[in-house]
Amino acid sequence: MRHFSIASRLQVSPATAWRHAVSPEGVNREFRPLLRMTFPPHTPDLTESWKPGERRFRSWLLLGGFLPVDYDDVRFVEVERGRRFLERSTLFSQRTWQHERIIEADERGCVLTDRVAFLPRVRILGAIHGLVFRAAFRLRHRNLRRDFGGVAAV
Repeated sequence: MRHFSIASRLQVSPATAWRHAVSPEGVNREFRPLLRMTFPPHTPDLTESWKPGERRFRSWLLLGGFLPVDYDDVRFVEVERGRRFLERSTLFSQRTWQHERIIEADERGCVLTDRVAFLPRVRILGAIHGLVFRAAFRLRHRNLRRDFGGVAAV
């Protein structure tokens, strides 16, 4: 498994950061303009009615908002409402995809941390996937800091 983490100190309440993190609109705002994910209609909270390990839905990852480049069979294995989720899914390109998001209060708002681990289906592509995924999460955090105010956390 390959892995990395990234964190940002945001000037927003943990509750606001959580609502953003589990909404389709929030996810797509983080990825803009690089990528858009598809979601089932009328899904205001991605973690609503989840069952551990059960596939919630298939989300297509659309480069530039229209070109399908991968899919994510979204499965949550742990959810602490308002604070943390752990998604452990499969993608077309990844045998295992794990994304943990943790939101913790601090004196000016919150610290939002993403921890990502993945196991490519084609091992030789792991380094390339690592570069792409890191860049995508750097974009997500840059958009979070722009939308909510904040700085990269050390």
